[in-house]
Amino acid sequence: MLYQPIDNELFVENRKRFAGQLQPNSIAVLNSNDIMPTSADGILPFVQHTDLFYLSGIDQEESTLVICPDAREEKHREILFLRETSEQIALWEGRKYSQQEATSVSGIRTVYWNHEFERVFKSLVLQSESIYLNTNEHLRADTRVQTRDGRFIEWCRQSYPLHRYRRLAPIMHRLRAVKSAPEVDLLQKACGITEKAFYRLLGFIRPGVWEFEIAAEIFHEFLTRRSRGPAFQTIVASGENACALHYVNNDRQCRDGELVLIDFGAEYAHYNADVTRTLPVNGRFTERQKQVYNAVLTVQKAAIEMLRPGNCMDDYNREVGRIMQAELIALGLLDADEVKKQSPQQPLYKKYFPHGTSHYLGLDVHDYGDLQRQFEPGMVLTCEPGIYIRDEALGVRIENDILITADDPVDLTAGIPRQVEQIEALMHQQPPGA
Repeated sequence: MLYQPIDNELFVENRKRFAGQLQPNSIAVLNSNDIMPTSADGILPFVQHTDLFYLSGIDQEESTLVICPDAREEKHREILFLRETSEQIALWEGRKYSQQEATSVSGIRTVYWNHEFERVFKSLVLQSESIYLNTNEHLRADTRVQTRDGRFIEWCRQSYPLHRYRRLAPIMHRLRAVKSAPEVDLLQKACGITEKAFYRLLGFIRPGVWEFEIAAEIFHEFLTRRSRGPAFQTIVASGENACALHYVNNDRQCRDGELVLIDFGAEYAHYNADVTRTLPVNGRFTERQKQVYNAVLTVQKAAIEMLRPGNCMDDYNREVGRIMQAELIALGLLDADEVKKQSPQQPLYKKYFPHGTSHYLGLDVHDYGDLQRQFEPGMVLTCEPGIYIRDEALGVRIENDILITADDPVDLTAGIPRQVEQIEALMHQQPPGA
């Protein structure tokens, strides 16, 4: 793995909290992600299932975690099943975990090879009344492709039809929404790598540079700092492209006098940063660009102050919308009289700010979390208001990653400049030796 070893106490504590959520006499099973094919003999790079990683730290395909807190034998209360390695596998694919290495990474003492799974699982499931199985219950999930978990559900129900089946996902949504101190440290590491990439861009962006060249600079900085790469597909959107929220073609040349919106973030040990900055291609904002940019910044600063315990997503978004509405009126984009007559269900500000203000952040970029749950200390959310004016080919978004605490919000991306004056000064700063 590119990332530095993680103290396995993180995974030990995660499993303790998870086991405490299970009904008595239960068994829970979590599977790794599949390796996905392309065409011919091609495959996509393996990415571990974040639930399995959260509970074990295991970063390898064909892995299964079984948790059975009431198992009669103590050694079977936590079990890892792994792909057995061999000299042939090592020759063609490289090293895989030994059983001892898997124990060191996870803190799980009992590790079996996959061919032993059915025998061991049968002995445990017959002691159990309930079986917890995992499915992807994220609101944005695309579930068209059957997963390893999906295949296991079919096999398990066919093999043990009279057991009581329970959903594992709600437990993971509760637990993963609140980050522990070690998790915050890993998120801060991802944000720090992202900050380094941003500073690399300040001396690189200029009229004539291509969007994909900017993306390449970001990728280079990520890899040199032990990130596997971007946490999500990097958006580099210049000119009118910034008004397409999920633009990822990155194939346009940046022109003098335009803004370029860059939505990017490093992944580190599966934890993700998610940052957006909007920069003037020539290093100087025009007056209109500055007006729109500062309006977004005003909204963002106010929104960050609302990321506090006890608030909730609905109230938060409603108040952010009210502040954005005032800024859009001041910019001449909305008419105050028309706003007074608007439908509360279809506020006019949505024409220029069509997306939500925040999402949970963690092992997944759009991480687990109940949108009706009140904010709590330990939650990490993005804060990303934007204004998109298609008629002016002008789009501005500013996004920071915020840790909710018992006191003031903590900005994990505070080191990435966002003030107009800071950005202009840094973009015109002479590099060393110039």
